[in-house]
Amino acid sequence: MNIRTIAITAAALGLLGYLVYRSEDATTRKPVANKVTVLYWEKWTGDEAMKMRRIVNNFNASQDHIYVKMLSISGVADKTLLAASGGNPPDVAGLWDTQMTQFKDAGALTDLAPLAKEFGIKEEDYIPGYWKLMSPGGTLVAFPTTPASTALHINKKFLKPGEVPPQTLEELDAFTDRISKVKDGKVELAGFMPAEPGWWNWGWGYWFGGKLIDGDKLTINSPENIRAFEWVLSYSKRFGVRETQNFQSGFGNFSSPQNPFMSEKVVSVMQGVWMANFIDLYNKKLPWIAVPFPLPKDQQHLKGMNFIAMDTLVIPTGAKHKREAFEFIAFVQRQDQMELLCSSHGKNSPLVKVTDKFFNTHLNPYIRLFDELARSPNAAYIPQIGIWPQMDSELKNAFTEINLGTKTPKEALDAAQARLDPQWRRYQQQVMGRSITTAEAKP
Repeated sequence: MNIRTIAITAAALGLLGYLVYRSEDATTRKPVANKVTVLYWEKWTGDEAMKMRRIVNNFNASQDHIYVKMLSISGVADKTLLAASGGNPPDVAGLWDTQMTQFKDAGALTDLAPLAKEFGIKEEDYIPGYWKLMSPGGTLVAFPTTPASTALHINKKFLKPGEVPPQTLEELDAFTDRISKVKDGKVELAGFMPAEPGWWNWGWGYWFGGKLIDGDKLTINSPENIRAFEWVLSYSKRFGVRETQNFQSGFGNFSSPQNPFMSEKVVSVMQGVWMANFIDLYNKKLPWIAVPFPLPKDQQHLKGMNFIAMDTLVIPTGAKHKREAFEFIAFVQRQDQMELLCSSHGKNSPLVKVTDKFFNTHLNPYIRLFDELARSPNAAYIPQIGIWPQMDSELKNAFTEINLGTKTPKEALDAAQARLDPQWRRYQQQVMGRSITTAEAKP
């Protein structure tokens, strides 16, 4: 799709957004007598939405001049962007951190720094990594609802009495070799698989000292990233390409008893703080522990490396009641409300200050570990770059090609770099208004 087509499509979507959301305005923003109605669109549904609604109800009961109306909206990101382009967005939207840079660059988010200052909310109130996610490019555009950090989850049944969990990546490989079972060319049990669950396939290079962007330069095919994908390839070779595919085809959905960790087909997985919720729901008897995900022997200086992420609240550009919307956001940031929400969702808190009660009553018995990992200076997160969706897609494609043996790690990452470089230059020029020098324009 060329740039002219994209522009025409965007204009058409903007018009559609304007018409759709103007027509919905009468039914979604019904006023409450003597109160300002703040319209809040949230991606969560079911139990997660119900627990957020509890916070909304607490806010509505805490004062007498604002009424927050929360609606669960499917496809909330696209609809929020459409509504903003049509001039009639919600006052608050619950989005993902993966969308912050794109939305900011598109001018779709309100700079919240002035309101934060007015309400006395400061950077030092937050764990540094989460503050950076809130402030892509240094502009404060979001506040957290529930954050997360990640660790290695291990089925204790497969550890020998007194055995220490893998401390290095090499030890994890040896652990996998010892306990995995392959019979008659069929994988029956895997100690570990980089492709399970596959949510962080873009980031294995970070464990080897790599990055995906350095300043304004993409570093997809750096030696560190190539080394990481060579490690990924070693697992495909370990089990066999076809055998791995056949094994994975029998995995159930993540949120089900057939989840490969829950059904004890895969002994260890990298997963987020939320995993305790699903274990409690689908296999209470599963004996498990959580430990920091191991690093290669030569990368121990990266101690505390893990992936962090968060769900966010934003105020779209064009929102009708920005100050009232931020009053609600500020309420959510209160320590008592944040801990109530995060504990009910099974997450760690994004705040620097955490009560002992939060730790002592949390469903996750390893919540202190996840809090510690979130605070690590080596905690990593997705690159804050406007072409993240394209980058994520390219890295998933490279991971698949490497896993299937159709390309070497270097070939796959070189190809991804070659495709992403011109997209990134074009984005910088056309969206960010940055001039690209002749030297930079060369592949």
